[in-house]
Amino acid sequence: MSAPLAGVVPVVPTIFHDDETVDLGGTARVVDYLMDAGVDGLCLLANYSEQFSLTDAERDGIARTLLERIAGRLPVIVTTSHYSARVAAARSRAAQDMGAAMVMIMPPFFGATLTAGGPAVIEYFKQVAGAIHIPVMVQDAPVSPTPLPASLLIDLVRQVPQVQYAKIEVPQAADKLHALAVALGDHLPGPFDGEESITLIPDLDAGATGTMPSSMVPAELGQILRRYRSGDRAGAVTAWEDLLPLIHFENRQCGLRAQKILLAEGGITASDRTRAPLGPVSPRTRRGLIELAARRDPLIMRWAR
Repeated sequence: MSAPLAGVVPVVPTIFHDDETVDLGGTARVVDYLMDAGVDGLCLLANYSEQFSLTDAERDGIARTLLERIAGRLPVIVTTSHYSARVAAARSRAAQDMGAAMVMIMPPFFGATLTAGGPAVIEYFKQVAGAIHIPVMVQDAPVSPTPLPASLLIDLVRQVPQVQYAKIEVPQAADKLHALAVALGDHLPGPFDGEESITLIPDLDAGATGTMPSSMVPAELGQILRRYRSGDRAGAVTAWEDLLPLIHFENRQCGLRAQKILLAEGGITASDRTRAPLGPVSPRTRRGLIELAARRDPLIMRWAR
């Protein structure tokens, strides 16, 4: 990348057939939709890609297929998280060799209690970064019980210069983003938020330069970010507040299934299947999501038509 990555970088969901096998063609079609949505980059194999339900062979097949499909037209982040630094390093090296522009990694953890302390976290990222030459994004996500206070993230960036991006999607994200921006300045060129962009405006005010949402409303979020960057904060706030009920419904009622429901409802994919034990939302929740989306006419509902 010739310039720091910023803007809207959605997570690409993994599409399954109704029998729960990977639908590579359907997943590639989602990439086509996202590129037409005007996004600034793409993230593969993240939690909202259901990376936790994929085999290693499936991960490699998805990454290779999509990176070939994108063919350098957009920067691609590949998520390579694993408890083992050795495995995370190998995954990161493989992603780099396939053409990834960056890797995203959560701190090491397994379950609710197997975590790592601050020095071990820094050594973990040193080992991963030592295996590659592309930038690293550290993911500070609620799913991880390994704590990443601002002080540790500041030390991490200072000690492992390849950690140039941070995705902050925990409670009080704006305060943490502000602390990182003040302490690190240009040493952290890519402060991002996540969590479906549910706190986007406070996070932009705090210094975030990008957001990593789902694939549900990236075109609309891109319009909001461009208004904000142009100096039209009031217009950006109004547009974000109009979109917020739909994002909130996604975040609190559906999780990663929201994007899959609307991708199928809009005709982009053939199935909204997730892998067991993650089942479908209730019929009433599905109706509520579609009703909220239909009122706003997002690109996901009309791109294929």
